[in-house]
Amino acid sequence: MSSPGSARIPQHVAIIMDGNGRWARQRGLPRLEGHRRGVEAVRTAMNAAREIGIRYITLYAFSVENWKRPADEVGGLMGLLEYYLRQELATFVRDGVRFRTIGRTDHMPAGVRQLLRETEAATRHFTAWHFILALNYGARSEVADAARAYAAAVAAGTEQLTDSSWEQFSRYLYTADLPDPDLIIRTSGETRLSNFLLLQGAYAEFVFTPVLWPDFGKADLQAAVDEYGRRERRYGLTAEQIKSGAQ
Repeated sequence: MSSPGSARIPQHVAIIMDGNGRWARQRGLPRLEGHRRGVEAVRTAMNAAREIGIRYITLYAFSVENWKRPADEVGGLMGLLEYYLRQELATFVRDGVRFRTIGRTDHMPAGVRQLLRETEAATRHFTAWHFILALNYGARSEVADAARAYAAAVAAGTEQLTDSSWEQFSRYLYTADLPDPDLIIRTSGETRLSNFLLLQGAYAEFVFTPVLWPDFGKADLQAAVDEYGRRERRYGLTAEQIKSGAQ
């Protein structure tokens, strides 16, 4: 967690990418074309984050609930993901960006899993910039997986329930080695979290923008960061305590 009064540029920004389908519908295009344009917006967001100075960016790409969508749309999304990973690996390496995922990625198609492993392995040594894709992700599933792993550790004697704390339990989340998001953005005008980073976002600032994801550009990300910079993060303290430097 960042401390009160920390830098005005968030260290970690997480984005719920929403609006691909509406973007396509407004233009009389197939939904998959909206998703394809959404992939282009991912590239834009990545580059913009680095230019602004955001070290960690997490994008909600595919939720555990998204499997319920029509089979042709899910298949098209998996195809776009494979294409994206093949195209972007060289860019990640060139720019020194570490790529990783959070979610139940073992349930993704075999071709996707292989590309994810290759991309993660090729970028594992980078430390300056971090790009995280939430794939087959759901916060409730994450908590269930973490609780199962924590219980197994207690049974094995490596954890003690009497010593339980958030710091200990959080080591079993998908995001164990990542900082909590400082800012969570949702595009398309919707104002809900949709099962995304519910625990990690406990003290995050939120920005909801009406911009549909395929139209989301650097100016939109900068506007959200500027809004974040105008806010006062208190973490339970009073405004007077923050001004006096109390921790």
